[in-house]
Amino acid sequence: MASGSRATVPEDSVLTISPGQPGDKVVFAPLRESAAAGTRKSGTSPVRSVVASPRPVRGKVGRAAARRRLQLLPTAQAEDSREGAAEEEEEPLLSVPKEEEEARPLPPVCAAPMRGMWRDEKVALYCDDVLEGCKAEDADEAMSKYLSEKLKLKDKWLGVWKTNPELFFVKYEEASIPFVGILVEVTCKPHQSSSSCFKVTVSVAEPFSSNISNIPRDLVDEILEELEHSVPLLEVYPVERQDSDLHDIALALEVVRFFYDFLWRDWDDEESCENYTALIEERINLWCDIQDGTIPGPIAQRFKKTLEKYKNKRVELIEYQSNIKEDPSAAEAVECWKKYYEIVMLCGLLKMWEDLRLRVHGPFFPRILRRRKGKRDFGKTITHIVTKVMTTDMVKDLPSDTLLQQHDELDLALDSCYSGDTVVIFPGEYQAVNLALLTDDIVIKGVGNREEIMITSEPSHDSFVVSKADNVKLMNLSLIQQGTVDGIVVVESGHMILENCVLKCEGTGVCVLTGAALTITDSEITGAQGAGVELYPGSIAILERNEIHHCNYLRTGDSSKSTLGGVSMKVLPAPKLKMTNNHIYNNNGYGVSILQPMEQFCIVAEEALDKGAASGDKKDENTPSKIMQNLNLEMNNNKIEANLKGDIRIVTS
Repeated sequence: MASGSRATVPEDSVLTISPGQPGDKVVFAPLRESAAAGTRKSGTSPVRSVVASPRPVRGKVGRAAARRRLQLLPTAQAEDSREGAAEEEEEPLLSVPKEEEEARPLPPVCAAPMRGMWRDEKVALYCDDVLEGCKAEDADEAMSKYLSEKLKLKDKWLGVWKTNPELFFVKYEEASIPFVGILVEVTCKPHQSSSSCFKVTVSVAEPFSSNISNIPRDLVDEILEELEHSVPLLEVYPVERQDSDLHDIALALEVVRFFYDFLWRDWDDEESCENYTALIEERINLWCDIQDGTIPGPIAQRFKKTLEKYKNKRVELIEYQSNIKEDPSAAEAVECWKKYYEIVMLCGLLKMWEDLRLRVHGPFFPRILRRRKGKRDFGKTITHIVTKVMTTDMVKDLPSDTLLQQHDELDLALDSCYSGDTVVIFPGEYQAVNLALLTDDIVIKGVGNREEIMITSEPSHDSFVVSKADNVKLMNLSLIQQGTVDGIVVVESGHMILENCVLKCEGTGVCVLTGAALTITDSEITGAQGAGVELYPGSIAILERNEIHHCNYLRTGDSSKSTLGGVSMKVLPAPKLKMTNNHIYNNNGYGVSILQPMEQFCIVAEEALDKGAASGDKKDENTPSKIMQNLNLEMNNNKIEANLKGDIRIVTS
């Protein structure tokens, strides 16, 4: 089942180049070892002291009795009792008595090798070794069989039980307690029906260790007693420095977790699929395409958001149905059908992403549905003034024959625009959903200090500024991204010009998709979680006199993106990039990164060397500059410095 046509080089291999210096050496260095080392270093969970309200635990008998008392009380009394209990729960704060010893830090868990696996290795592992050509309805049994065989290697071992903080605490800050980890001794039970529901018997191991130093030992003991010392196996992570069998068990657990987290869909066993392993291979390819940036960052975020929404809606339906005690009423039946059809629609959209043929032409470009208006019937253009109060002094510099229209809201001005119009914005703070619907050729410019003309995104929407117009120009503005998923500016087609603008990103930066063009001059881009500027295959960009800094500071633990940096190019076909007099600095990655398939890089490098030989140059001189020239990358007088990983890199996949 593994495809032989895939590249046989790790996805995260890196070629590092220092630009502009003749005779510089080209260094090829795979990142797998450093990534693994980073994983090993981060294997030890940090121990911290937290303030939280511990969940009261009275044992199963006490809790059941309390529920029965509430059911017997009149409604008003029961509600008062619940409120009183809630007040009691809010009062206590997590603390450790002085005489009780604090928990020790958790030991490191076994390194996770799945991240470092090549694409072909993942496909071979799941399709050929674990699933072995089984049908969708038999996948759970196949995973269970695979895990059971590995668990026979050792029936007792030490592990870290990582579970939801809600099991222990009623009130806490999510950022302070991402999970509760406890060092436990694990005893494996005999074969069970479903690998996703495997249970193991655990007991607190000595010395008492946790990622929360002040968690009371009594609280942990009571929780485990209530659970009858039985916890989900997939919540337990084997500890390092045991025998080699534990590494095999750790890998097996990771294989199963990855399957249920990323490859399994709830609808799989409900539909007939002639070749289930082929579908799994497509999902592995989809996951790898998202990780290595082949799929544009905004699109990948949309897929993840849709998948998460699907899972939540499914849970909502199950919970709603379970709360219907008798035959459903008409209103309840309608609500059930409504929730069900929401799930069906999300399921259909996710299937489009999973099919490569549909993925290219389907949900990649679902955003702009507005038609192009074109010119007005009477052929005139209008200048739209956006301000709360307009005075004659504001428009004194405009020609006397200018047609004016004043708007309180930027959204209203954009909605009134036709091709050729100009939108003039005076100082203030604005929001405009219509910035994600730019289809006509217009100019949007601020008057005054650009820092005082602030346009913020609407957090409830996926997109901020999205253009499909032939020519759109944004001048003298500050774009401030707040909560949107897509890039701060996405050019889907046509040409966009950004001149003298400040782009304060919160998600991804500026994205130029296939076939689109972008010109940025005298602007500043900062704060992007990914690259400041992302160029996709076949796009065109001109960057002149810009500052790109403090980008790629991810708010997640995804270390695979830590090498992107200021400007990122996806090659094949190569984008065209011209950079002149830019300052790219303090990015948490490289200044400029170029993503290219290994086989294509070898061709480009060979062509560059051949050209050098034909011109009489030695083959080991000027190689980096010749390679960049073959990649349609023109760089002049740029200042690239203080980036965490280096200046320029070529990533091969």
